[in-house]
Amino acid sequence: MRILTDEVETKIWNGIIGDISQREYSSAVRHVLSVLDDLYANIPDGKRTSYGRVYTVKVLSKYLFSRLTEMDASVFEIASNMFVKSDDFRSKGVALGVLSFHGIGNHERVLPFFESAAASSDWNVRELAQMFFRKLAKKYPEEMKRYLLELVGSEDPNLRRFVSETLRPVRENRWFYENPDYPLSILRNMFRESLAYPRTSVGNNLSDLSKRLPEFVFDIVEELVDSGDRNSYWIAYRACRNLVKKYPSRVMDLLRVDEYRYKKRVYRRSDCQGDQGKVDPP
Repeated sequence: MRILTDEVETKIWNGIIGDISQREYSSAVRHVLSVLDDLYANIPDGKRTSYGRVYTVKVLSKYLFSRLTEMDASVFEIASNMFVKSDDFRSKGVALGVLSFHGIGNHERVLPFFESAAASSDWNVRELAQMFFRKLAKKYPEEMKRYLLELVGSEDPNLRRFVSETLRPVRENRWFYENPDYPLSILRNMFRESLAYPRTSVGNNLSDLSKRLPEFVFDIVEELVDSGDRNSYWIAYRACRNLVKKYPSRVMDLLRVDEYRYKKRVYRRSDCQGDQGKVDPP
């Protein structure tokens, strides 16, 4: 699927890059939004569920970084100015994407922009921040671990959630399956999280991890329940939303309950026939 057509490339060069060369960053940002609309329009109707606005942001940021690098332009100056001038989450996301590519060679320089985006009042900006940050975590695992451990102590719940979301075992983070202690070493600092927004992310994170590493997560669930902390228990309960589908009895034993509810699904001990059984909603 090619959404970056010759016509769109011409628009990028005449609009975005033309404005950038004149340091007209506000105008460049407006052209970014227009190009993103064109890219979205080029996605076939049947694929817009899987390839949406975020995909267009990824495509354009990668293309801009490549072209600007070929031109030997000041990528950091350009992307940072576009980030500041952007009011729309999409154009700010493109600037953040360019910064993430630049950060592969100079991660310290771009971290303030990720922190700013992670603390944004705009949910979309926060989501783009954690998505692009994963590139840096994979390239600089130890450096980013230290950085995330600093953020996990922040008073801002958006920053704490950013930490957990960054560490979810999505495609960019598949290396976690070979080294699950990496995300766990950071997430442990959120096991008593009192606010629902970041706490939910921690539970979801562990639930995702359980799809490939069930025994690893079972051990964590046991630890959380045994802690006696109600917030830790909440995370343990949330972490079991995938495990309970295959191991209902074991999950209820660990959580010390006779019934497990998640959304419209209800699992009851009386209906379980071994750990492989699954109870359909009533």
